[in-house]
Amino acid sequence: MPAKALPEGCEPACRGCAHGRLSAVDSAAQKQAWLARALAPWVDRLAPLRTPDRRLGYRDRVALSAQWLDGAWRVGMLQRDAVLDIRHCPVHSPRVRDALAALLPALPPGEAFPLAFYVQAGAQLTLVLKTAQMPPLAWLDDALSDALARAGVEALWLQLYPAAGRHLFHKRGWRLLWGHPESRDAEGLVYGPAAFQQLIPALYRQSLDAAQAFLAPRHGDRVVDLYCGNGRSLRRWDEAGARTLGVERGAEAVTCAARNAAAATLLRGPCAQRLPQVRAWAAAMDGGDGSRRLLYANPPRTGLESEVRAWLAEDYLPRRLAYLSCSAGTLRRDLAALCEAGYAVSALMPYDFFPRTHHVECLALLQREE
Repeated sequence: MPAKALPEGCEPACRGCAHGRLSAVDSAAQKQAWLARALAPWVDRLAPLRTPDRRLGYRDRVALSAQWLDGAWRVGMLQRDAVLDIRHCPVHSPRVRDALAALLPALPPGEAFPLAFYVQAGAQLTLVLKTAQMPPLAWLDDALSDALARAGVEALWLQLYPAAGRHLFHKRGWRLLWGHPESRDAEGLVYGPAAFQQLIPALYRQSLDAAQAFLAPRHGDRVVDLYCGNGRSLRRWDEAGARTLGVERGAEAVTCAARNAAAATLLRGPCAQRLPQVRAWAAAMDGGDGSRRLLYANPPRTGLESEVRAWLAEDYLPRRLAYLSCSAGTLRRDLAALCEAGYAVSALMPYDFFPRTHHVECLALLQREE
């Protein structure tokens, strides 16, 4: 079957969309087959891939390398020593493309403005400079502010970070140049410039709907929410009347979660390091009233830490748990350990949160065998 032509605006040399030349049907089939192989012990519980309504214009969160070359700014993917400019990429949301079009021509040249990264999280835009010195700001005038506002941007930040490249952000060096330090998404949840957000909100809501239907949290139940982000899932358990605890590493995410899920107890730090406090909270919540222990987890690609797996299997022992994974490899490892500890996989529900790429996420629903 001949490869499909790339959409207008695609850079042929870009390696970002591994499935860019596949149809939606062929891409879904490849992802389904990959999950069937990676999660073979439970393939009979693997549901069909859930896909979004559209495969273009969905990426409203980007982190792009920047380079001053031949008298102009390039933003995109670093390939060898040069940045491949993908400002017109059709996968970017209209807000990202419009913000880039407004901002890049206004920025000073590279010798005066050491821009390393252009980062946009929804309405929050950050320029990461490879310096600790505040640059001149004459370029930021009312015309540019108005153009950014028309594009849907609500804040423009500088992150002054001499070591930019080893990590994207540092806890110090933030400067709000214009706008509001927080924004709200379509569901009214607060987020900031360093916020992690799922790229396709409607599909993410489907995954949360499935997790909530399975966990079925009710008044008095205890729900531990690991890697809770800005509290989107926590708010669901709160609204169901459960007693909730969220653990998250990022300071900004914890601050936002406190606003978005005000009734939840929050702990900041790596989940494995916060287990003593989690144990104390769970013990204090035990009341012998018939309430249940439940768990929701949305870890990074590294999956659950070994200490967390041991705590789940030997201590907390949730009646049911929902685990949203972005790596089938670490998911298989964690599911094998949990099944050995007495859990059964009820369902595996894959979601195509990254259309046109090879990435696929999967929600695993498990319950403890009596």
